[in-house]
Amino acid sequence: MKMIHVVNGPQNASAIILGCMRMPALSVEAAAEVIRAAAEEGVNFFDHATCYGDGEAETRFGDAFPLTGLKREEVLIQSKCGLHFDRQEFDWSRDDIITSAEASLRRLKTDYLDVLLLHRPDLLFDPEEVAEAFDRLAADGKVRHFGVSNVNPGQLELLKKYVRQPLVFNQLQFSLEQSQLIDNGLYVNNLTTERSINRDNGLLDYCRLHDITIQAWSPLQFGMFKGCFVDHPDFPELNKALAEVGEKYGVSKTAVAIAWILRHPAKMQAIAGTMNPAHLRDLCAAAKVNLTHREWYQLYLASGKFLP
Repeated sequence: MKMIHVVNGPQNASAIILGCMRMPALSVEAAAEVIRAAAEEGVNFFDHATCYGDGEAETRFGDAFPLTGLKREEVLIQSKCGLHFDRQEFDWSRDDIITSAEASLRRLKTDYLDVLLLHRPDLLFDPEEVAEAFDRLAADGKVRHFGVSNVNPGQLELLKKYVRQPLVFNQLQFSLEQSQLIDNGLYVNNLTTERSINRDNGLLDYCRLHDITIQAWSPLQFGMFKGCFVDHPDFPELNKALAEVGEKYGVSKTAVAIAWILRHPAKMQAIAGTMNPAHLRDLCAAAKVNLTHREWYQLYLASGKFLP
């Protein structure tokens, strides 16, 4: 498994993360099997959120982990807080951050989180309250590293003005089909395509400049959870290119799509959301593939982009 050394963060984090959003659908035994399969492939990073199954994903993981034979110190457990769909609001208030993190610890049956991310921006967030919450959680040994999810450079700068701990991760949507994170860099000042629109104020470059590791969510999805583009009839050229590159390296189209993300010099992580051990093993072959510069562009252009 390719490993990522996060500046000011975990020093031995797998490039592929197991996203546990779908874990509530599994039995405790099946969840343990998925965790073991991930570990066997070198995946040591597990992503959660308080809103996944309204806490059930964390509960299932917490019940399953003791069955795996793994030690707590062998894995990195991350959770996210702030989304409350039950009450239709996002909340980064001091008390909510602390309460949410402590509830995650109870459900996960662990004394600490390796990483806590703020999950999508609360439009009313007070950075001083966030700083107080982070200080408390860090001082109590309940959270070791902090970050954000879907947060733009201005919001990050505001947080950093008050938060003392380094913000070392930003979880963002990125895939061959949903590549808006990088498109603007190619189509600068180009009126012929809406891909020239700067949608995030240079977020990719900002993260690279400030040592923030990007975690790519939905790396195989198109749209907002519309489905997987691999083998989808709406993406014939992309699947043809994925198959050609996959044949060269002896891996699946899915693995090639993940390898495309990992090839980027920003040293991103990719979040795999599968709960199928066989699919996970297939996907993890991406870590053994180092695409050439030309192959990377071949795939990018096959996804519907063009060189200006």
